[in-house]
Amino acid sequence: MYVPTKIFFTKGVGRHKDYLQSFELALRDAKIEKCNLVTVSSIYPAGCKRIPTEDGLKSLQAGQITFAVMARNATNEPNRLIAASIGVATPADNSQYGYLSEHHPYGETDEKAGEYAEDLAATMLATTLGVEFEPDTGWDEREKLYKMSGKIVKTYNVTQSAEGDKNALWTTVIACGILLP
Repeated sequence: MYVPTKIFFTKGVGRHKDYLQSFELALRDAKIEKCNLVTVSSIYPAGCKRIPTEDGLKSLQAGQITFAVMARNATNEPNRLIAASIGVATPADNSQYGYLSEHHPYGETDEKAGEYAEDLAATMLATTLGVEFEPDTGWDEREKLYKMSGKIVKTYNVTQSAEGDKNALWTTVIACGILLP
């Protein structure tokens, strides 16, 4: 059984005339191009420790099979705003799992996309933990409620946005949570 014990976050942007090459360049910008990435769903393992990106990158080897939660978006439309965001919500009880969410919108700024992804992760965790809330209230109010419940200790996001290249090159953005043994 493989349960990750560490996680780090990275993000990047790539631009190229070819769609696939723009993705490769986004991976390079995020410094994870040398890995064979396997995308996984959105569970933040119990007891998993967030480490600095630089420390996580040092532990990667070329060709390594690497598990990642990835948000990815691309466009070849000039000036079109795209974003990729990972939201994170961790429980106060370190023996319980948390949530990661992926969000890949068009027309949203870093801040708006990041808040939405963070809200998604926190809401998934809140429903798992039985935190009562009104779904129609705004994120700011729910965030306070979640944290005041004493069950959700931390929420944050990692977001990358970019405008489509003015010369219609493919522009790709990624945001990733990299899970390590």
